[in-house]
Amino acid sequence: MRQAGRLDIGGVVLDTPVVLAPMAGVTDLPFRVLCREQGCGMVCTEMVSAKAVHYNNKNSRLLLAVQQEERPVSLQLFGSEPELLGEIAARLEPGPYDVIDFNMGCPVPKVVNNREGSALMKEPKLAGEILKAMVKAVKKPVTVKIRKGFDENHVNAVEIAKIAEDAGVAAIAVHGRTREQYYSGKADWEIIRRVKEAVSIPVIGNGDIFSAGDALAMMEQTGCDGVMAARGARGNPWLFREIKGLLETGVIPPRPSVTEIRDTILRHGRMQAELKGERIGIREMRKYVAWYTAGCPHSAALREAVNHVETLAELEALLMERLTARPAAPDKAKY
Repeated sequence: MRQAGRLDIGGVVLDTPVVLAPMAGVTDLPFRVLCREQGCGMVCTEMVSAKAVHYNNKNSRLLLAVQQEERPVSLQLFGSEPELLGEIAARLEPGPYDVIDFNMGCPVPKVVNNREGSALMKEPKLAGEILKAMVKAVKKPVTVKIRKGFDENHVNAVEIAKIAEDAGVAAIAVHGRTREQYYSGKADWEIIRRVKEAVSIPVIGNGDIFSAGDALAMMEQTGCDGVMAARGARGNPWLFREIKGLLETGVIPPRPSVTEIRDTILRHGRMQAELKGERIGIREMRKYVAWYTAGCPHSAALREAVNHVETLAELEALLMERLTARPAAPDKAKY
């Protein structure tokens, strides 16, 4: 439960009730470290396939990598087989993870068509069996991330939340959109309020958190115990210090200067190159640079230029040329 700006998830205490949502291709180790440094209460890994871990898929090893400075960390698994998920949760429990999370929110077809992710919103019985198997297999807290429902004709987040609580889950995150909405339209915060009223475990609200003001409004309107930021955090780790500042002091810290944005991108790029190798790491930085610099002067030209960058030295030279001595930072937040 939340007390004095803290959130207790099965004995794992977050110093601020704000969580970085798991996002494939976004919440890798370097970005998680940056968000944690800016005040994020807990970060989440990209989702990891239980089957891939079972078969020792080499790509999973990178997804499972965690550093001490980013903790507390939630490891998110996905799959559809209760016995396998219990087995993999137990295998990974000794690792540097504080919470084991289960994905019931991913909307992408290749996941849904495999009876995984948000497809499980249509199968409450199976979802309950999976969560019971995971809770039974580990001593660390198990959490789950769900959606409002599969579509508007099947809005069952409250039912799923009650099943999760009965299974022994320590907390539940609710995205206020159906699977059929993907990320379009407006998130329904009312469903978050209804889930909060239906269960006694902590409820974390997710959907349309793009500013500190959004986070405070969600908590006030829904009574949720914490908030989870996703797209609003892409290229914007400062969102967490702003939310933390508003919740703790009532004052929103200033937006980062262009110099701070530039230096953060450079640090991010160095960590990417070290973790993934320069070739892959710098290519992956192209999308991050686009997110970081949205709203900066001449950002379109910078995005075009960064698409031709291949080395860390080239990235550093480009950013030092294009992001130096600008008068003001972009105003990404809507307060």
